[in-house]
Amino acid sequence: MPRRATQILQNGRKVLEDLDLLKVLQSEIKHELSSPPLQDNRRGSLGDFSVDWDSSDSQDVVLRRKCETGEQVVVSALSRPSCFAEGSTSPWEFLMKVFVKKPGLNSVLQFDCGIYEIGPSRSVFDIHNAYYLQSTTCPGPSAYGGPYFSDLDPHLRIALKEYLVAKGISESLTNFLFLHLRKKEQGQYGNWLQKLELFVAKEE
Repeated sequence: MPRRATQILQNGRKVLEDLDLLKVLQSEIKHELSSPPLQDNRRGSLGDFSVDWDSSDSQDVVLRRKCETGEQVVVSALSRPSCFAEGSTSPWEFLMKVFVKKPGLNSVLQFDCGIYEIGPSRSVFDIHNAYYLQSTTCPGPSAYGGPYFSDLDPHLRIALKEYLVAKGISESLTNFLFLHLRKKEQGQYGNWLQKLELFVAKEE
């Protein structure tokens, strides 16, 4: 087959593929726009936390609270790939880091957690790891991060979770984060689809 004819066929195939992609994108956008707003009957609130960071271009949200004792509590949360966790009824899962710093000290406690839905109106958090950092700067590669959280004494694991609850990491807060991050991710998905549609349309 002549080279020119081969090139014409390849170009024609590409146009058809682009047209199909454009139709799929337009169909997905139409579906997103026609879908009812996200409804959720869970009750959530910031409590004593305030929003420290929540850019529309980012996937995370950062909250901050100053306790009456002077302690600073910072919460950073973002979505992660869908993954069913034990006891969870939803593929939605969010990562949450909690930092607790006492006044006058450079050391901080860091807790790596996950937020999971356990019902149509409830969410809970589990601690994955807990660290004692001697300074607010990143620890060196040789710094001891502590044992695996699952290896700790069960009573200590329960006490650490109760400690976070006392610092404001309540079900009301995790409900707020769960719903807020879901809405944020869905909004970003819709914006991404529209930008992709414009890009494909301009390529035609």
